[in-house]
Amino acid sequence: QLNASDDRGIDIVRGPILSFASTRTIFKKGFKLVILDEADAMTQDAQNALRRVIEKFTENTRFCLICNYLSKIIPALQSRCTRFRFGPLTPELMVPRLQHVIQEEGVDVTEDGMKALVTLSSGDMRRALNILQSTSMAFGKVTEENVYTCTGHPLKSDIANILDWMLNQDFSTAYRKIMELKTLKGLALQDILTEIHLFVHRVDFPPSIRIQLLIKLADIEYRLAAGTSEKIQLSSLIAAFQVTRDLVVAEA
Repeated sequence: QLNASDDRGIDIVRGPILSFASTRTIFKKGFKLVILDEADAMTQDAQNALRRVIEKFTENTRFCLICNYLSKIIPALQSRCTRFRFGPLTPELMVPRLQHVIQEEGVDVTEDGMKALVTLSSGDMRRALNILQSTSMAFGKVTEENVYTCTGHPLKSDIANILDWMLNQDFSTAYRKIMELKTLKGLALQDILTEIHLFVHRVDFPPSIRIQLLIKLADIEYRLAAGTSEKIQLSSLIAAFQVTRDLVVAEA
């Protein structure tokens, strides 16, 4: 078994991997197994060298390549393998396992805390356990508010407030209040934007106006990813909502 932290260059493929695969097991039936974790980090040369090894010793060795990005594995290797895709876990699968860990570790978790864990980890079990552990160590009790505070994620109530300010207050008041909240809770605009996007789909805007707003949100997210100033993008976000509000009023 070789991980990304091990040396997996062309020399290792031609040396240890080749010699391991080429020697037969004399007294035991079955196959030898070579596991290459994070195989997408291997160089093109190493992957090319691996092609021949996989093909040549197929009768006594099986290769298992684990990767995050299939596009980084050369097509020649992909065609020699069977692909298994693993999707994110569903809450029904995560909750029983989390409850088992909570029981064994004796952690104090509320019902809404459990929901927050599952929501924030979005199908990643390792992330759920990490959040559970860090929240438990930081606050002692795992509640929804503690989980959101620990991960630096905006609370649902905070997002509702931000949306309320942007749609019902004048520009400068909304800007001041959101800046205060961001500073107080240490929120990133990127996270606020992601949460607000979900709210926009739930709020009953006229379709044409909603489309305009979503395009604006997408633009802001793109600009944030390019590394622009958060203050300017926050102004842009508020402006987009104020324009939307005026359009809704005009239509009404």
